[in-house]
Amino acid sequence: MVSDVVRTARAGARDEITAEIVASARRQLAEVGPADLSLRAVARDLGMVSSAVYRYVRSRDELLTLLIVAVYDELGDEADAAIASVSGHRERWLAAARAVRCWAIGHPHEYALVYGTPVPGYAAPDLTSTAGTRVSRALVGVVADAHRDGTLGRQRRRRSPDAEVTDPQLETDLEALAALIDFPGPPALLVAAIAAWTQLFGLVSFEVFGQTRGLVEHHEALFDATAALMADLIGL
Repeated sequence: MVSDVVRTARAGARDEITAEIVASARRQLAEVGPADLSLRAVARDLGMVSSAVYRYVRSRDELLTLLIVAVYDELGDEADAAIASVSGHRERWLAAARAVRCWAIGHPHEYALVYGTPVPGYAAPDLTSTAGTRVSRALVGVVADAHRDGTLGRQRRRRSPDAEVTDPQLETDLEALAALIDFPGPPALLVAAIAAWTQLFGLVSFEVFGQTRGLVEHHEALFDATAALMADLIGL
């Protein structure tokens, strides 16, 4: 019993220190960028000796992995909270899209870490995939819920008639993806969901990285109009 309490306390302390290390690394992002993250700089920031930090995080790559997972999870939490805050499938889609944009604008360095240029020499391990797909699963989940409810169709038929996926290789890919994410709709609907999701992230990236500067003045209004257009494409 006593040993269990001690182990629990040690695990809690380790988690707390690891969280502080990740927070310190996150502060470095704005200053030096992900490629130049340094465990020694983290140690200086936290008032620790370098050897102590290495007991919790063994390398810069491990630090990057922890940071990437934390960022993905924070964005996933924002999307999930937005979806839970409203009713109606179209409203849930729009709320999640706006939450993603709002978070990205407020956290450009974190957004660049996970959706920008890959860090030279770093290969993200598989353990980042669960956190990394949270937002896409949330958005596609809204489409799946609407399909299960039978509420898709009118706008989709009017604006973008359902078309069969004729490429057998693509159809195989989509069937595997649908099984992986438990998507109940036909392949063509999954294509529309993927197109809408990637388009929204593309527009967010353009705004965060300054590519829409000079194109429009009211970026939020453009994003809202685009998110609504994508909802129409899907049939929400």
